[in-house]
Amino acid sequence: MTNATSTTAERGHLAGRREWTAFVVLLLPLLLVSMDVSVLFFAIPSIDRDLAPSATQQLWIFDVYAFALAGLLITMGSLGDRIGRRRLLLLGAFAFSTASVAAAYSTSPEMLIAARALLGIGGATLMPSTMGLVRNMFRDERQRGRAIGIWSGAMAGGIALGSVLSGVMLQHFWWGSVFLINVPAMVLLLVLVPVLVPEFKDPNPGRFDFLSVPLSMGAVLPVVYGIKESAAHGIDLRYGLIVAAGLLVGWFFVRRQRSRSDAMISRELFRDRGFAAGIGLNSLAAFAMMGSAFFTTQYLQSVLGMGTMEAALWSLAPSLAVGAAAPTATAIAQRTDRTRVVCAGFVIAAAGFAVLALTGTDSLWLLLGGCAVMSCGIVTVMALVSDLALSTAPPEKASSAASLLETGQEFGGAMGMALLGAVATAVYSADMPGSAPEAARKTLPGAVATGDGSLISVGREAFVHSMQYASVAGAALLLAGAVLTVTLLRRRSAVAAREELVLTH
Repeated sequence: MTNATSTTAERGHLAGRREWTAFVVLLLPLLLVSMDVSVLFFAIPSIDRDLAPSATQQLWIFDVYAFALAGLLITMGSLGDRIGRRRLLLLGAFAFSTASVAAAYSTSPEMLIAARALLGIGGATLMPSTMGLVRNMFRDERQRGRAIGIWSGAMAGGIALGSVLSGVMLQHFWWGSVFLINVPAMVLLLVLVPVLVPEFKDPNPGRFDFLSVPLSMGAVLPVVYGIKESAAHGIDLRYGLIVAAGLLVGWFFVRRQRSRSDAMISRELFRDRGFAAGIGLNSLAAFAMMGSAFFTTQYLQSVLGMGTMEAALWSLAPSLAVGAAAPTATAIAQRTDRTRVVCAGFVIAAAGFAVLALTGTDSLWLLLGGCAVMSCGIVTVMALVSDLALSTAPPEKASSAASLLETGQEFGGAMGMALLGAVATAVYSADMPGSAPEAARKTLPGAVATGDGSLISVGREAFVHSMQYASVAGAALLLAGAVLTVTLLRRRSAVAAREELVLTH
Protein backbone atom coordinates (compact mmCIF):
# COMPACT_ATOMS: atom_id res chain seq x y z
CA MET A 1 0.00 0.00 0.00
CA THR A 2 1.25 3.46 -0.90
CA ASN A 3 0.87 6.02 1.83
CA ALA A 4 0.99 9.78 1.90
CA THR A 5 4.52 10.03 3.23
CA SER A 6 5.99 8.19 0.26
CA THR A 7 4.21 10.47 -2.18
CA THR A 8 5.60 13.50 -0.43
CA ALA A 9 9.10 12.14 -0.78
CA GLU A 10 8.69 11.40 -4.50
CA ARG A 11 7.47 14.77 -5.79
CA GLY A 12 9.73 14.57 -8.84
CA HIS A 13 8.49 11.12 -9.88
CA LEU A 14 6.88 11.11 -13.34
CA ALA A 15 3.65 9.22 -13.91
CA GLY A 16 3.82 6.57 -16.62
CA ARG A 17 1.40 4.67 -18.82
CA ARG A 18 -0.13 2.85 -15.84
CA GLU A 19 -1.05 6.11 -14.05
CA TRP A 20 -2.48 7.71 -17.18
CA THR A 21 -4.52 4.59 -17.91
CA ALA A 22 -5.82 4.69 -14.33
CA PHE A 23 -6.63 8.38 -14.81
CA VAL A 24 -8.82 7.57 -17.83
CA VAL A 25 -10.66 5.01 -15.68
CA LEU A 26 -11.14 7.64 -12.95
CA LEU A 27 -12.81 9.96 -15.48
CA LEU A 28 -15.74 7.50 -15.64
CA PRO A 29 -17.22 8.36 -12.22
CA LEU A 30 -16.62 12.06 -12.86
CA LEU A 31 -18.62 11.95 -16.10
CA LEU A 32 -21.43 9.91 -14.57
CA VAL A 33 -21.80 12.07 -11.45
CA SER A 34 -21.87 15.29 -13.51
CA MET A 35 -24.25 13.73 -16.06
CA ASP A 36 -26.69 12.69 -13.34
CA VAL A 37 -27.25 16.39 -12.53
CA SER A 38 -28.98 16.86 -15.91
CA VAL A 39 -29.99 13.36 -16.97
CA LEU A 40 -33.64 13.80 -15.90
CA PHE A 41 -34.33 16.85 -18.08
CA PHE A 42 -36.19 14.80 -20.71
CA ALA A 43 -37.40 11.94 -18.52
CA ILE A 44 -39.85 13.86 -16.31
CA PRO A 45 -42.87 13.64 -18.71
CA SER A 46 -42.47 9.85 -18.94
CA ILE A 47 -42.01 9.56 -15.17
CA ASP A 48 -45.15 11.66 -14.70
CA ARG A 49 -47.16 9.25 -16.86
CA ASP A 50 -45.87 6.10 -15.13
CA LEU A 51 -45.50 7.14 -11.47
CA ALA A 52 -47.83 10.19 -11.26
CA PRO A 53 -45.76 12.12 -8.67
CA SER A 54 -47.22 15.21 -7.03
CA ALA A 55 -45.66 18.60 -7.79
CA THR A 56 -43.67 18.42 -4.54
CA GLN A 57 -42.50 14.87 -5.26
CA GLN A 58 -41.41 15.90 -8.76
CA LEU A 59 -39.25 18.67 -7.29
CA TRP A 60 -37.65 16.22 -4.86
CA ILE A 61 -36.98 13.71 -7.67
CA PHE A 62 -34.98 16.48 -9.33
CA ASP A 63 -33.33 18.07 -6.29
CA VAL A 64 -32.62 15.32 -3.75
CA TYR A 65 -29.60 14.09 -5.74
CA ALA A 66 -27.87 17.48 -5.65
CA PHE A 67 -28.77 18.03 -1.97
CA ALA A 68 -27.40 14.64 -0.86
CA LEU A 69 -24.28 15.20 -2.95
CA ALA A 70 -23.61 18.68 -1.56
CA GLY A 71 -24.42 17.77 2.04
CA LEU A 72 -22.05 14.80 2.25
CA LEU A 73 -19.01 15.94 0.25
CA ILE A 74 -17.09 17.18 3.30
CA THR A 75 -17.88 14.03 5.29
CA MET A 76 -16.86 11.69 2.47
CA GLY A 77 -13.67 13.62 1.77
CA SER A 78 -12.59 13.21 5.38
CA LEU A 79 -13.63 9.54 5.38
CA GLY A 80 -11.60 8.86 2.22
CA ASP A 81 -8.46 10.25 3.83
CA ARG A 82 -8.99 7.91 6.78
CA ILE A 83 -10.07 4.59 5.27
CA GLY A 84 -8.38 4.96 1.87
CA ARG A 85 -9.50 6.78 -1.26
CA ARG A 86 -9.54 3.68 -3.43
CA ARG A 87 -11.59 1.76 -0.88
CA LEU A 88 -14.14 4.57 -0.60
CA LEU A 89 -14.26 4.87 -4.40
CA LEU A 90 -15.10 1.18 -4.73
CA LEU A 91 -17.78 1.42 -2.02
CA GLY A 92 -19.22 4.47 -3.79
CA ALA A 93 -19.20 2.74 -7.18
CA PHE A 94 -21.12 -0.20 -5.73
CA ALA A 95 -23.65 2.13 -4.07
CA PHE A 96 -24.01 4.22 -7.25
CA SER A 97 -24.66 1.19 -9.48
CA THR A 98 -27.12 -0.33 -6.97
CA ALA A 99 -28.99 2.95 -6.66
CA SER A 100 -29.07 3.30 -10.46
CA VAL A 101 -30.81 -0.07 -10.81
CA ALA A 102 -33.26 0.85 -8.02
CA ALA A 103 -34.02 4.18 -9.72
CA ALA A 104 -34.51 2.53 -13.12
CA TYR A 105 -37.06 0.07 -11.79
CA SER A 106 -38.81 2.33 -9.26
CA THR A 107 -42.50 1.64 -8.91
CA SER A 108 -43.48 4.73 -6.90
CA PRO A 109 -42.36 8.35 -6.52
CA GLU A 110 -41.13 7.61 -3.00
CA MET A 111 -38.93 4.77 -4.24
CA LEU A 112 -37.45 6.99 -6.97
CA ILE A 113 -36.75 9.81 -4.50
CA ALA A 114 -34.99 7.36 -2.16
CA ALA A 115 -32.95 5.94 -5.04
CA ARG A 116 -31.94 9.43 -6.19
CA ALA A 117 -30.86 10.24 -2.62
CA LEU A 118 -28.70 7.10 -2.58
CA LEU A 119 -27.24 8.17 -5.93
CA GLY A 120 -26.31 11.49 -4.33
CA ILE A 121 -24.62 9.69 -1.42
CA GLY A 122 -22.70 7.53 -3.88
CA GLY A 123 -21.74 10.62 -5.87
CA ALA A 124 -20.44 12.28 -2.71
CA THR A 125 -18.03 9.35 -2.20
CA LEU A 126 -16.87 9.33 -5.83
CA MET A 127 -16.02 12.98 -6.40
CA PRO A 128 -13.49 13.70 -3.61
CA SER A 129 -12.05 10.17 -3.80
CA THR A 130 -11.22 10.45 -7.49
CA MET A 131 -9.76 13.96 -7.26
CA GLY A 132 -7.77 12.94 -4.18
CA LEU A 133 -6.37 9.96 -6.09
CA VAL A 134 -5.38 12.22 -8.99
CA ARG A 135 -3.52 14.46 -6.51
CA ASN A 136 -1.48 11.51 -5.28
CA MET A 137 -0.98 9.66 -8.58
CA PHE A 138 0.49 12.71 -10.34
CA ARG A 139 3.28 13.96 -8.13
CA ASP A 140 5.00 15.94 -10.88
CA GLU A 141 3.57 19.47 -10.97
CA ARG A 142 3.31 19.68 -14.76
CA GLN A 143 1.62 16.30 -15.14
CA ARG A 144 -0.79 17.02 -12.32
CA GLY A 145 -1.74 20.35 -13.86
CA ARG A 146 -2.39 18.64 -17.20
CA ALA A 147 -4.52 15.94 -15.54
CA ILE A 148 -6.63 18.45 -13.62
CA GLY A 149 -7.08 20.48 -16.82
CA ILE A 150 -8.52 17.42 -18.57
CA TRP A 151 -10.55 16.71 -15.45
CA SER A 152 -12.15 20.19 -15.45
CA GLY A 153 -13.04 19.98 -19.14
CA ALA A 154 -14.62 16.54 -18.69
CA MET A 155 -16.72 17.73 -15.76
CA ALA A 156 -18.10 20.71 -17.72
CA GLY A 157 -18.82 18.49 -20.72
CA GLY A 158 -20.53 15.82 -18.62
CA ILE A 159 -23.27 18.19 -17.46
CA ALA A 160 -24.10 19.14 -21.06
CA LEU A 161 -23.82 15.55 -22.26
CA GLY A 162 -26.23 14.23 -19.64
CA SER A 163 -29.32 15.94 -21.04
CA VAL A 164 -28.49 15.00 -24.65
CA LEU A 165 -27.76 11.36 -23.81
CA SER A 166 -30.99 11.07 -21.84
CA GLY A 167 -32.92 12.45 -24.83
CA VAL A 168 -31.34 9.89 -27.16
CA MET A 169 -32.06 7.03 -24.76
CA LEU A 170 -35.68 8.08 -24.31
CA GLN A 171 -36.25 7.97 -28.07
CA HIS A 172 -35.58 4.21 -28.01
CA PHE A 173 -36.15 2.97 -24.43
CA TRP A 174 -38.24 3.63 -21.31
CA TRP A 175 -37.36 6.35 -18.78
CA GLY A 176 -35.44 3.98 -16.48
CA SER A 177 -32.79 3.52 -19.17
CA VAL A 178 -31.28 6.93 -18.32
CA PHE A 179 -30.20 5.46 -14.98
CA LEU A 180 -29.00 2.12 -16.34
CA ILE A 181 -26.34 3.97 -18.37
CA ASN A 182 -24.41 4.14 -15.09
CA VAL A 183 -24.24 0.41 -14.44
CA PRO A 184 -21.77 -0.85 -17.12
CA ALA A 185 -19.39 2.04 -16.38
CA MET A 186 -19.49 1.34 -12.64
CA VAL A 187 -18.92 -2.39 -13.18
CA LEU A 188 -15.89 -1.50 -15.31
CA LEU A 189 -14.70 0.77 -12.51
CA LEU A 190 -15.08 -2.00 -9.91
CA VAL A 191 -13.01 -4.34 -12.09
CA LEU A 192 -10.22 -1.97 -13.19
CA VAL A 193 -9.62 0.23 -10.15
CA PRO A 194 -8.18 -2.56 -7.92
CA VAL A 195 -5.80 -3.49 -10.75
CA LEU A 196 -4.66 -0.03 -11.88
CA VAL A 197 -5.11 2.40 -8.99
CA PRO A 198 -2.89 2.25 -5.87
CA GLU A 199 -4.35 2.96 -2.44
CA PHE A 200 -3.64 6.25 -0.67
CA LYS A 201 -4.66 7.34 2.79
CA ASP A 202 -3.49 9.40 5.72
CA PRO A 203 -1.05 7.24 7.73
CA ASN A 204 -1.99 9.09 10.94
CA PRO A 205 -5.63 10.11 10.53
CA GLY A 206 -6.74 10.35 14.15
CA ARG A 207 -10.26 9.55 15.30
CA PHE A 208 -13.22 10.24 13.04
CA ASP A 209 -15.26 13.15 14.39
CA PHE A 210 -18.83 11.79 14.15
CA LEU A 211 -20.47 14.89 15.61
CA SER A 212 -19.08 16.99 12.78
CA VAL A 213 -21.09 14.94 10.24
CA PRO A 214 -24.54 16.31 11.20
CA LEU A 215 -22.99 19.74 11.78
CA SER A 216 -21.51 19.86 8.27
CA MET A 217 -24.78 18.68 6.72
CA GLY A 218 -26.73 21.13 8.87
CA ALA A 219 -24.53 23.92 7.57
CA VAL A 220 -24.43 23.03 3.87
CA LEU A 221 -27.93 21.73 3.14
CA PRO A 222 -30.05 24.65 4.46
CA VAL A 223 -27.84 27.20 2.69
CA VAL A 224 -27.88 25.37 -0.65
CA TYR A 225 -31.61 24.63 -0.34
CA GLY A 226 -32.53 28.20 0.60
CA ILE A 227 -30.48 29.69 -2.23
CA LYS A 228 -31.82 27.28 -4.85
CA GLU A 229 -35.43 27.80 -3.77
CA SER A 230 -34.91 31.56 -3.89
CA ALA A 231 -33.63 31.18 -7.45
CA ALA A 232 -36.65 29.10 -8.43
CA HIS A 233 -39.43 30.96 -6.60
CA GLY A 234 -38.07 34.40 -5.75
CA ILE A 235 -36.52 35.85 -2.61
CA ASP A 236 -38.71 35.11 0.40
CA LEU A 237 -38.38 35.58 4.18
CA ARG A 238 -38.82 31.85 4.74
CA TYR A 239 -35.87 30.97 2.52
CA GLY A 240 -33.82 33.73 4.14
CA LEU A 241 -34.45 32.20 7.55
CA ILE A 242 -33.43 28.75 6.26
CA VAL A 243 -30.15 30.17 4.93
CA ALA A 244 -29.58 32.01 8.23
CA ALA A 245 -30.12 28.76 10.16
CA GLY A 246 -27.55 27.01 7.96
CA LEU A 247 -25.04 29.81 8.51
CA LEU A 248 -25.56 29.55 12.28
CA VAL A 249 -24.89 25.80 12.22
CA GLY A 250 -21.90 26.55 10.00
CA TRP A 251 -20.50 28.85 12.67
CA PHE A 252 -20.66 26.02 15.22
CA PHE A 253 -19.10 23.63 12.69
CA VAL A 254 -16.16 25.97 11.97
CA ARG A 255 -15.68 26.61 15.69
CA ARG A 256 -15.48 22.86 16.33
CA GLN A 257 -12.97 22.37 13.49
CA ARG A 258 -10.69 25.05 14.91
CA SER A 259 -10.68 23.58 18.40
CA ARG A 260 -10.02 19.87 17.71
CA SER A 261 -6.78 18.11 16.80
CA ASP A 262 -8.70 15.42 14.88
CA ALA A 263 -11.03 17.85 13.08
CA MET A 264 -12.86 16.76 9.95
CA ILE A 265 -11.32 19.76 8.16
CA SER A 266 -7.67 20.00 9.12
CA ARG A 267 -6.19 23.43 9.83
CA GLU A 268 -3.15 22.28 7.84
CA LEU A 269 -5.15 22.83 4.66
CA PHE A 270 -5.24 26.59 5.23
CA ARG A 271 -1.57 27.13 6.08
CA ASP A 272 -0.89 28.13 2.48
CA ARG A 273 -2.91 31.13 1.30
CA GLY A 274 -3.29 29.49 -2.11
CA PHE A 275 -5.74 26.91 -0.76
CA ALA A 276 -8.39 29.37 0.42
CA ALA A 277 -7.79 31.55 -2.66
CA GLY A 278 -8.30 28.52 -4.91
CA ILE A 279 -11.60 27.63 -3.25
CA GLY A 280 -12.89 31.20 -3.44
CA LEU A 281 -11.95 31.77 -7.07
CA ASN A 282 -13.29 28.35 -8.07
CA SER A 283 -16.62 29.19 -6.41
CA LEU A 284 -16.79 32.48 -8.31
CA ALA A 285 -16.21 30.63 -11.59
CA ALA A 286 -19.02 28.18 -10.71
CA PHE A 287 -21.22 31.20 -9.92
CA ALA A 288 -20.79 32.45 -13.49
CA MET A 289 -21.17 29.02 -15.11
CA MET A 290 -24.46 28.13 -13.41
CA GLY A 291 -25.76 31.69 -13.44
CA SER A 292 -25.50 31.87 -17.23
CA ALA A 293 -27.22 28.49 -17.58
CA PHE A 294 -30.27 29.99 -15.83
CA PHE A 295 -31.20 32.06 -18.87
CA THR A 296 -29.34 30.59 -21.88
CA THR A 297 -31.35 27.34 -21.80
CA GLN A 298 -34.61 29.31 -21.52
CA TYR A 299 -33.53 31.49 -24.43
CA LEU A 300 -33.17 28.48 -26.73
CA GLN A 301 -36.56 27.05 -25.82
CA SER A 302 -38.81 30.02 -25.05
CA VAL A 303 -37.32 32.78 -27.23
CA LEU A 304 -36.20 30.75 -30.26
CA GLY A 305 -39.00 28.19 -29.81
CA MET A 306 -36.81 25.07 -29.95
CA GLY A 307 -37.95 21.72 -28.67
CA THR A 308 -36.18 20.31 -25.64
CA MET A 309 -34.03 17.86 -27.60
CA GLU A 310 -33.04 20.44 -30.21
CA ALA A 311 -32.15 22.94 -27.47
CA ALA A 312 -30.03 20.34 -25.67
CA LEU A 313 -28.11 19.52 -28.84
CA TRP A 314 -27.40 23.20 -29.54
CA SER A 315 -26.35 23.76 -25.92
CA LEU A 316 -23.78 20.99 -26.36
CA ALA A 317 -22.02 22.94 -29.14
CA PRO A 318 -20.05 25.33 -26.83
CA SER A 319 -18.71 22.31 -24.93
CA LEU A 320 -16.64 21.35 -27.99
CA ALA A 321 -14.44 24.41 -27.41
CA VAL A 322 -14.29 23.80 -23.66
CA GLY A 323 -12.62 20.40 -24.07
CA ALA A 324 -9.43 22.01 -25.37
CA ALA A 325 -9.50 25.15 -23.20
CA ALA A 326 -8.41 23.70 -19.85
CA PRO A 327 -5.43 21.62 -21.07
CA THR A 328 -4.27 24.55 -23.24
CA ALA A 329 -4.52 26.99 -20.33
CA THR A 330 -2.61 24.55 -18.11
CA ALA A 331 0.19 24.27 -20.68
CA ILE A 332 0.42 28.08 -20.92
CA ALA A 333 0.40 28.48 -17.13
CA GLN A 334 3.36 26.09 -16.86
CA ARG A 335 5.39 28.41 -19.13
CA THR A 336 4.39 31.71 -17.57
CA ASP A 337 2.90 33.17 -14.40
CA ARG A 338 -0.20 31.28 -13.25
CA THR A 339 -1.74 34.46 -11.85
CA ARG A 340 -1.76 36.08 -15.30
CA VAL A 341 -3.46 33.08 -16.90
CA VAL A 342 -6.16 32.88 -14.20
CA CYS A 343 -6.71 36.63 -14.53
CA ALA A 344 -6.97 36.23 -18.32
CA GLY A 345 -9.50 33.43 -17.82
CA PHE A 346 -11.77 35.73 -15.83
CA VAL A 347 -11.41 38.48 -18.46
CA ILE A 348 -12.20 36.03 -21.30
CA ALA A 349 -15.27 34.79 -19.40
CA ALA A 350 -16.37 38.40 -18.85
CA ALA A 351 -15.99 38.98 -22.62
CA GLY A 352 -18.29 36.00 -23.19
CA PHE A 353 -20.91 37.59 -20.94
CA ALA A 354 -20.46 40.86 -22.85
CA VAL A 355 -21.28 39.01 -26.09
CA LEU A 356 -24.41 37.57 -24.45
CA ALA A 357 -25.42 41.13 -23.55
CA LEU A 358 -25.63 41.90 -27.30
CA THR A 359 -28.16 39.17 -28.12
CA GLY A 360 -31.54 39.99 -29.62
CA THR A 361 -34.65 37.84 -30.07
CA ASP A 362 -33.05 35.92 -32.98
CA SER A 363 -29.35 35.59 -32.13
CA LEU A 364 -28.57 31.86 -31.99
CA TRP A 365 -24.98 32.14 -33.23
CA LEU A 366 -24.25 35.13 -31.05
CA LEU A 367 -25.55 33.20 -28.04
CA LEU A 368 -23.51 30.08 -28.85
CA GLY A 369 -20.38 32.15 -29.48
CA GLY A 370 -20.80 34.03 -26.20
CA CYS A 371 -21.37 30.78 -24.29
CA ALA A 372 -18.29 29.18 -25.88
CA VAL A 373 -16.05 32.15 -25.01
CA MET A 374 -17.44 32.39 -21.49
CA SER A 375 -17.13 28.65 -20.85
CA CYS A 376 -13.53 28.56 -22.09
CA GLY A 377 -12.63 31.34 -19.67
CA ILE A 378 -14.43 29.75 -16.75
CA VAL A 379 -12.95 26.28 -17.30
CA THR A 380 -9.50 27.89 -17.56
CA VAL A 381 -10.02 29.45 -14.13
CA MET A 382 -11.43 26.24 -12.61
CA ALA A 383 -8.60 24.06 -13.87
CA LEU A 384 -5.81 26.33 -12.66
CA VAL A 385 -7.23 27.27 -9.25
CA SER A 386 -8.23 23.65 -8.55
CA ASP A 387 -4.64 22.61 -9.25
CA LEU A 388 -3.42 25.45 -7.03
CA ALA A 389 -5.63 24.40 -4.11
CA LEU A 390 -4.77 20.70 -4.41
CA SER A 391 -1.05 21.28 -4.83
CA THR A 392 -0.87 23.41 -1.68
CA ALA A 393 -2.79 20.84 0.41
CA PRO A 394 -0.83 18.12 2.24
CA PRO A 395 -1.00 14.89 0.18
CA GLU A 396 -2.50 12.98 3.11
CA LYS A 397 -5.43 15.46 3.17
CA ALA A 398 -6.08 15.40 -0.60
CA SER A 399 -9.66 14.06 -0.41
CA SER A 400 -10.63 16.61 2.25
CA ALA A 401 -9.15 19.35 0.07
CA ALA A 402 -11.09 18.09 -2.96
CA SER A 403 -14.34 17.95 -0.97
CA LEU A 404 -13.98 21.59 0.07
CA LEU A 405 -13.34 22.60 -3.54
CA GLU A 406 -16.43 20.77 -4.70
CA THR A 407 -18.59 22.08 -1.84
CA GLY A 408 -17.52 25.62 -2.72
CA GLN A 409 -18.49 24.87 -6.30
CA GLU A 410 -21.97 23.83 -5.17
CA PHE A 411 -22.37 27.06 -3.18
CA GLY A 412 -21.09 29.15 -6.07
CA GLY A 413 -23.41 27.52 -8.58
CA ALA A 414 -26.45 27.96 -6.33
CA MET A 415 -25.57 31.62 -5.71
CA GLY A 416 -25.12 32.24 -9.43
CA MET A 417 -28.55 30.88 -10.29
CA ALA A 418 -30.13 32.82 -7.42
CA LEU A 419 -28.50 36.23 -7.93
CA LEU A 420 -28.31 36.43 -11.72
CA GLY A 421 -31.74 34.81 -11.87
CA ALA A 422 -33.07 37.46 -9.49
CA VAL A 423 -31.64 40.25 -11.70
CA ALA A 424 -33.20 38.72 -14.81
CA THR A 425 -36.56 38.14 -13.11
CA ALA A 426 -36.75 41.71 -11.77
CA VAL A 427 -36.02 43.25 -15.19
CA TYR A 428 -38.44 40.90 -16.97
CA SER A 429 -41.29 41.66 -14.54
CA ALA A 430 -40.69 45.41 -14.82
CA ASP A 431 -40.88 45.25 -18.64
CA MET A 432 -44.11 43.25 -18.79
CA PRO A 433 -47.42 45.18 -18.95
CA GLY A 434 -49.38 45.34 -15.70
CA SER A 435 -52.50 44.08 -17.51
CA ALA A 436 -50.81 40.75 -18.37
CA PRO A 437 -51.78 37.62 -16.38
CA GLU A 438 -49.68 37.05 -13.27
CA ALA A 439 -48.00 33.91 -14.70
CA ALA A 440 -46.98 35.85 -17.82
CA ARG A 441 -45.51 38.66 -15.70
CA LYS A 442 -43.38 36.20 -13.74
CA THR A 443 -41.80 34.06 -16.47
CA LEU A 444 -41.57 33.84 -20.25
CA PRO A 445 -42.94 30.25 -20.29
CA GLY A 446 -45.97 31.70 -18.48
CA ALA A 447 -46.41 34.22 -21.30
CA VAL A 448 -45.98 31.51 -23.94
CA ALA A 449 -48.63 29.40 -22.20
CA THR A 450 -51.27 32.14 -22.75
CA GLY A 451 -51.17 31.61 -26.52
CA ASP A 452 -51.51 35.38 -27.02
CA GLY A 453 -49.17 36.24 -29.91
CA SER A 454 -48.68 39.90 -29.01
CA LEU A 455 -48.06 39.08 -25.32
CA ILE A 456 -45.58 36.36 -26.28
CA SER A 457 -43.71 38.85 -28.46
CA VAL A 458 -43.57 41.37 -25.61
CA GLY A 459 -42.45 38.59 -23.26
CA ARG A 460 -39.61 37.58 -25.57
CA GLU A 461 -38.39 41.17 -25.80
CA ALA A 462 -38.60 41.48 -22.01
CA PHE A 463 -36.71 38.24 -21.49
CA VAL A 464 -33.90 39.27 -23.84
CA HIS A 465 -33.71 42.63 -22.04
CA SER A 466 -33.47 40.83 -18.69
CA MET A 467 -30.77 38.51 -20.05
CA GLN A 468 -28.77 41.53 -21.20
CA TYR A 469 -28.88 43.06 -17.72
CA ALA A 470 -27.92 39.76 -16.07
CA SER A 471 -25.05 39.36 -18.55
CA VAL A 472 -23.70 42.81 -17.71
CA ALA A 473 -23.91 41.91 -14.00
CA GLY A 474 -22.09 38.63 -14.68
CA ALA A 475 -19.37 40.38 -16.67
CA ALA A 476 -18.85 42.91 -13.86
CA LEU A 477 -18.50 40.11 -11.29
CA LEU A 478 -15.98 38.27 -13.43
CA LEU A 479 -13.90 41.41 -13.91
CA ALA A 480 -13.97 41.77 -10.13
CA GLY A 481 -12.73 38.17 -10.03
CA ALA A 482 -9.77 39.17 -12.21
CA VAL A 483 -8.88 41.95 -9.76
CA LEU A 484 -9.33 39.55 -6.83
CA THR A 485 -7.02 37.05 -8.53
CA VAL A 486 -4.21 39.58 -8.76
CA THR A 487 -4.78 40.68 -5.15
CA LEU A 488 -4.91 37.19 -3.61
CA LEU A 489 -2.34 35.34 -5.67
CA ARG A 490 0.20 38.15 -5.81
CA ARG A 491 -0.05 38.51 -2.04
CA ARG A 492 0.43 34.76 -1.67
CA SER A 493 3.53 34.88 -3.88
CA ALA A 494 4.95 37.73 -1.82
CA VAL A 495 4.38 35.83 1.44
CA ALA A 496 5.95 32.68 -0.01
CA ALA A 497 8.99 34.68 -1.19
CA ARG A 498 9.48 36.18 2.29
CA GLU A 499 9.21 32.74 3.93
CA GLU A 500 11.77 31.29 1.51
CA LEU A 501 14.13 34.21 2.23
CA VAL A 502 13.83 33.57 5.97
CA LEU A 503 14.53 29.85 5.49
CA THR A 504 17.63 30.49 3.36
CA HIS A 505 19.08 32.77 6.04
